[in-house]
Amino acid sequence: MEKRTFLKRLGQLTAASPFIFLPDGALAGRHSPSGRPREIPGQQGAGAPIQARTVSGGGENGFWERVRSDYDLKPDYINLESGYYNIIPRPTLEAYLENIRMVNREGAYYMRTVQWENKARVAARLAGMLGCTPGELILTRNTTESLDMVIGGYPWQPGDEAVFAEQDYGAMQMQFGLVAERFGVINRVLSLPMHPASDEEIVALYESAITPRTRLLMVCHMVNITGQILPVRKICDMAHRHGVEVLVDGAHCVGHFPVDIPALGCDYYGSSLHKWLAAPLGAGMLYIRREHIPKIWPLLAEHPREPDDISRLNHTGTHPVHTDLAIDAAMDYLEHIGIKRKAARLRELQRAWTEPLRAVRGVRVNTPESPERSCAIANVGVEGLPPAGLATALLEDFGIYSVAIDGAGVQGCRITPNVFNTPEEMAHLVAAVSEIARRAR
Repeated sequence: MEKRTFLKRLGQLTAASPFIFLPDGALAGRHSPSGRPREIPGQQGAGAPIQARTVSGGGENGFWERVRSDYDLKPDYINLESGYYNIIPRPTLEAYLENIRMVNREGAYYMRTVQWENKARVAARLAGMLGCTPGELILTRNTTESLDMVIGGYPWQPGDEAVFAEQDYGAMQMQFGLVAERFGVINRVLSLPMHPASDEEIVALYESAITPRTRLLMVCHMVNITGQILPVRKICDMAHRHGVEVLVDGAHCVGHFPVDIPALGCDYYGSSLHKWLAAPLGAGMLYIRREHIPKIWPLLAEHPREPDDISRLNHTGTHPVHTDLAIDAAMDYLEHIGIKRKAARLRELQRAWTEPLRAVRGVRVNTPESPERSCAIANVGVEGLPPAGLATALLEDFGIYSVAIDGAGVQGCRITPNVFNTPEEMAHLVAAVSEIARRAR
């Protein structure tokens, strides 16, 4: 099927009736209620999950068609690059815009009276979703800010050591470079296998880099360039036996699949809420285990606080407070889908294209095959074709937007379907990559 015809047919799916609810908590002024959505006709009580409703079109396919209709999708290409930024569904977007209007209408009155109260309320709700206490979590702008705050504010001494992987996000590696220059920290960098034989192989790799001088180990919950999910709890348990604290990069995890931070056993955890939670750009979070809060040096000076008050690390100055409020709406939307149902759908979409392509000659899937080691994100390469060439061919010849990854031992395109993508689009991707591989032979 030609690209233009295929994209036109896909666009017709958005004709389904919108999957819209009106979240009270999202329109969060100074008198905002609990954050639960208003009752929808035919729903089993206010706040009941969407999966309990009758969805036109019938069954699971009808459900996801309704979800898709909540997104304003550009018809020029199939968007398979949700890893950088998850576009906002219409209910969250409308709540966000109303928050902007409300803050603008109230002006300095809002900023001087309830902005901190509302931010704390949203942060507390997020903490509850992630299993931690409100006193251990703050809202930030993104994962980079969250993790760099810990790396830069850690009480380093000359000769201390840090451990991380070359597949970790570049911004955090650069921050470790800065503390090496400033404090004399020694960075030990390892390389992760793309297809580990077991959890124990990964744990042993990190353990081999630890010495008596190691103070902090950074690990990805999900590797951003391949989508590999790492055994964080096992790594944390191992590191703690050596007296090493663990900083977890969860940029792609909150809102992607269930996350229980205390169950991971980590000391620090950061995530970007504008990714899989689908909050507006500029929304992130940082968790710090309570006993570690006093030793982290603030990025920006704050009014006097008790040493164990995490808010002393959260001075931001004047910033877009309506973004904080919209996190409420994003959580409403996620709760209506259901995090387990969302994760199952994302894994289903990913495996719909990775499984057939693993058998295609000349194609490399750079993501573990075991279902528990990945979810939405995966990476694919074509032998004899640079990643940039594959990305160009996918977009120009087949109308598929992705991102090229070429470094840290990974050569391919990151493919990231979202809840608005369809099995038909995954089939189109399989056909496209297969054809590109055939041409490259």
